[in-house]
Amino acid sequence: MDKRLRTYTRKNLKKNFFENFFRKLSMTNWIIVLNSIVFLLILLLTSIFGEEKIISIIALQADSFFAGSYWTLLTSMFSHIYFWHLLANMFSLFFIGNFVEKLIGRKRFFWLYLISGLFAGLFYVLLSHYFGASVVGSKLFGSPEVFALGASGAVFSLLGLLAVLTPYSKVYLIAGPLLAIIIQAVVDALYPTASFIGIFDTLIFVYILVAIFTMFSFNPKWVKIALPLKMSFWLLPIIAILPLVLISLVIPLPIGNTAHLGGLLCGLAYAYYLKKRYKKKTELIKKYFTN
Repeated sequence: MDKRLRTYTRKNLKKNFFENFFRKLSMTNWIIVLNSIVFLLILLLTSIFGEEKIISIIALQADSFFAGSYWTLLTSMFSHIYFWHLLANMFSLFFIGNFVEKLIGRKRFFWLYLISGLFAGLFYVLLSHYFGASVVGSKLFGSPEVFALGASGAVFSLLGLLAVLTPYSKVYLIAGPLLAIIIQAVVDALYPTASFIGIFDTLIFVYILVAIFTMFSFNPKWVKIALPLKMSFWLLPIIAILPLVLISLVIPLPIGNTAHLGGLLCGLAYAYYLKKRYKKKTELIKKYFTN
């Protein structure tokens, strides 16, 4: 009897340990862990099979999607090739995602993130396929031959939801890395074969990493390196999309504006659904987070 009791106790202690560990991590943080694992796996696979081969399998491309690569809707939203891309998306997801998860709950957050990420990808390939073949169309909607990766479509859905539920709550847009990417695109376009391009791109990469990490600093002087712009949540999606769309008409940017817009629309739609169904609760949330 004593032996059975000890066996039963050990099993329950082990079970409770893993259950507690799972519950300690939010769904947001589990998604960050998943993205990080996928990133490391991609690094391994690209070192074996080559980057071009792996991207053609996991990345979203209009031509490939309509040829039957439907799984890329899912794989692309959890995949990143470059560390700075992963870091930027996961940094945003950590702060915004955990906030949204506390507002709407674990299950609602998971389904919003997953469905909006899939919708953002579908929105991207549809616009790219039907309108991206022309010169202007490729600048606005992306060429059907261009590959797209990243979690930003799903992240933008969270911005859309907060723009409706907590429109006057303040948030910081980290402008430094965005400006760095734009400057890099301009310089690379003007001087594609220049000898300094390699060093310049490395400096841009280092600055983006430093800018993101300084946001964790409690020193105001260090934080300024990232050029944070304080604004209301209702304004953030507009500032994060519209200027980049206009710039992309002149300079090709490595940013999926239509995927961002698709995710944003999905988040807005879900937020208005919540407002209609839970009118009193959403009004209380709006008032509570009005600064």
